[in-house]
Amino acid sequence: MVRNEKGRSEKKKIEDKIKSKANWFFWIAALSFINSILFLSSGKWNFIVGLGITQLVDVFGLELVRAIGNAGYIVAGILSMMAAAIFVFFGIFARKKCNWAFIVGMIVYAFDGLVFLLVQDYLGVGFHIFVLFLTAGGFKANTMLREGATFFAV
Repeated sequence: MVRNEKGRSEKKKIEDKIKSKANWFFWIAALSFINSILFLSSGKWNFIVGLGITQLVDVFGLELVRAIGNAGYIVAGILSMMAAAIFVFFGIFARKKCNWAFIVGMIVYAFDGLVFLLVQDYLGVGFHIFVLFLTAGGFKANTMLREGATFFAV
């Protein structure tokens, strides 16, 4: 079956939407790791997009520094990198149009949002909800592409 130009451009728009929504997993990973570096180097600010779990790890890391010295920074850095790497993993597979990556990534990010809820950081909770909404749009676009939809509006 030969597709017309309109069908091809609509498919391209859907694929571009999937990639742009999947990119949020990369932003989460990168900004979380930058937040950790800033926190552990006594920075006074951070990005709201970051993970709550890395912030807990960072506080744990500072306690380790007090207990065992500079090795605490290394432990916290490695743990933060591991958390960020998980979201890079989701981003890679979401860009490859794997629905499971969107689903599992959103579930993990939702649970991470509970950290912000527990510490009553409602701005962090709100941003988690916003990012979940955006990544859900990527899942929806991917589902429509798999079902052969020729139009998409989100």
